[in-house]
Amino acid sequence: MNDIANKQDIMYLVDSFYDKVRKDAMLGDIFNKAIGDDWNHHLPVMYQFWDMVLFSAAGYAGSPVRKHTDLDKKMPINRPHFDRWLELWNETVDALYAGEMANMAKNKASLMANLIHMKIEMTRDGFETLN
Repeated sequence: MNDIANKQDIMYLVDSFYDKVRKDAMLGDIFNKAIGDDWNHHLPVMYQFWDMVLFSAAGYAGSPVRKHTDLDKKMPINRPHFDRWLELWNETVDALYAGEMANMAKNKASLMANLIHMKIEMTRDGFETLN
């Protein structure tokens, strides 16, 4: 099994992952309500994001913490949602790739899930969060 080596691999990973997410009993409604029919915009943003995370590529200019804290105000995102997201991510990575970059993708996803969940909790408790 090959490792994640380039943006084409990231695109395949992201597409495969979101195919699962969109059908998932726990996460599908959240993502489909939040993104609606705008997947043609969302997916390229995710390609850029993961390209930045894994290969330090330029081009991503979003604010994932802010996006998720804003979303949480409309529909609560709780620890089980993050756990399921991470479970699907790791399952998808493991099904497609093996190696140092695949492991990094799983580790970075875990760190992000924990950070974003913590920031959501802080926002709920009235603390101002930064991106």
